[in-house]
Amino acid sequence: MVSLTRGAYPVQYLSSVTKAATRYAAVVKALAGKGGITHAEPDDSKRGFGANALKINKKIFAMLSSGDRFVVKLPRPRVDALVAAGIGERFDPRRNGRAMKEWLVVGAGREARWLPLAKEAMEFVSR
Repeated sequence: MVSLTRGAYPVQYLSSVTKAATRYAAVVKALAGKGGITHAEPDDSKRGFGANALKINKKIFAMLSSGDRFVVKLPRPRVDALVAAGIGERFDPRRNGRAMKEWLVVGAGREARWLPLAKEAMEFVSR
């Protein structure tokens, strides 16, 4: 089997990154600029939590985190239900076992839920 690479990354990895970024761009396009929603583009001066986030009233409600994981902020009981249903997992940004109870990483294969969950998160955060 031949493994194609571009730089240090396998082509398969690059194509999945592109898919996540493309899907997130569609969510941003659907929401940014409407009703006080803004989008923070990551740049050299901003890295870390919220560097690539959708915000309403300066509060983050959805973002594409490191590892191209789509993350939304929802009420804790809603996150609990989505985790129990296998839709995603709690967000642990430092990967140290200290998950954030109101943040959900939407699981792989659940990309069709990104926009509806982003809208739900926007409603929750804007309250």
